[in-house]
Amino acid sequence: QVQLVESGGGLVQAGGSLRLSCVASGRTASGRTFEYYVMGWFRQAPGKEREFVAGITWSGSTQSYSDSVKGRFTISRDNAKNTVYLQMNSLKPEDTAVYYCAAGSRWPGRFSANEYDSWGQGTQVTVSS
Repeated sequence: QVQLVESGGGLVQAGGSLRLSCVASGRTASGRTFEYYVMGWFRQAPGKEREFVAGITWSGSTQSYSDSVKGRFTISRDNAKNTVYLQMNSLKPEDTAVYYCAAGSRWPGRFSANEYDSWGQGTQVTVSS
């Protein structure tokens, strides 16, 4: 079982920045270790469904973003540290949500929460206007 632990959330004013981190340990049910995971960041605001924010391939060579964060957020990973990051710039009040990292195995499925095998506990991001 993979364990994912997020950190870095908090309260920030609109226009500010935050950097989220997610540290992974363990293996998936199929025996994969971190360097072979597709990693994703999702978020869920009160009363809304969980939505895809960003994803990154196992090598880090390819990233994918939702239209709402493209150009403002950057996903990256350090396989030596078993860590994936989400740099969030130019934050807006509508970015307020609980942010989750997730580990999966299929890049084509990166947009769907159902395609991810393991989830962190989430970290709250609140952007004030």
